[in-house]
Amino acid sequence: MTEWSIQQVARLAGTTSRALRHYGAVGLLAASRVGANGYRYYDDAALVRLQRILLLRDLGLGLPQIAEVLARDDAEVPALRGHLAWLRQEQQRLARQIASVESTITALRGGEGLMAENMFDGFDHTHYKHEVEQRWGASAYATSDTWWRGMGDEGRAQWRQRSDELARDWVALAQSGDVADGEAAQAIARRHVDWLTAIPGSPASAESGDAADYIIGLGEMYVADPRFAANYGGAAGAEFVRDALRAYAQANL
Repeated sequence: MTEWSIQQVARLAGTTSRALRHYGAVGLLAASRVGANGYRYYDDAALVRLQRILLLRDLGLGLPQIAEVLARDDAEVPALRGHLAWLRQEQQRLARQIASVESTITALRGGEGLMAENMFDGFDHTHYKHEVEQRWGASAYATSDTWWRGMGDEGRAQWRQRSDELARDWVALAQSGDVADGEAAQAIARRHVDWLTAIPGSPASAESGDAADYIIGLGEMYVADPRFAANYGGAAGAEFVRDALRAYAQANL
């Protein structure tokens, strides 16, 4: 039987040994064997489970929600087929976005008129409708969809600007050597949570009752996924954000 060390699995999956140990500590991913030296080893079944965990994280689920999904779906192949169908939809959507942006660049460089009807192909957020309804219910999607559409172009631009400002402030504070549970970090954590909880119907919203678990799980996702970590200056920055959000959620939510 083939086994992989925790370092090998972390490298293959693009995550960290620390994240894998945390998955084990919360009961998501047990090592198939622990050597006499204390090293963790993972077999084929563990790798399949890790693949599902990372896929579910990409869908935006926190660790408590992932545990519920894994406990509910005993049959791995049908569950993976569902993930695969979602990934193919994402692939198609991203391909349309790429073609749309390339077309815009070509038009701008050539001084041609923009084809407005083609500029936003693949940018429709409603492709998340099925996933959101599965996880949080149809009313959650309808509420957040109405909110997003009602913001208008200016409102959405301000929302994205707020996101960018948060990321910049997190990076600067993490690099300053400040502590995650300090006053400055907790002030940014409050802004971060306010930014998330402002989305009606989301699991971070106050009315959902799951805000603390969601915020803590989101922080873990920032660390586990290098694409999210990059928003905060890399792994160290993401760990700082995670620790600050956890401290804030435990104290205030």
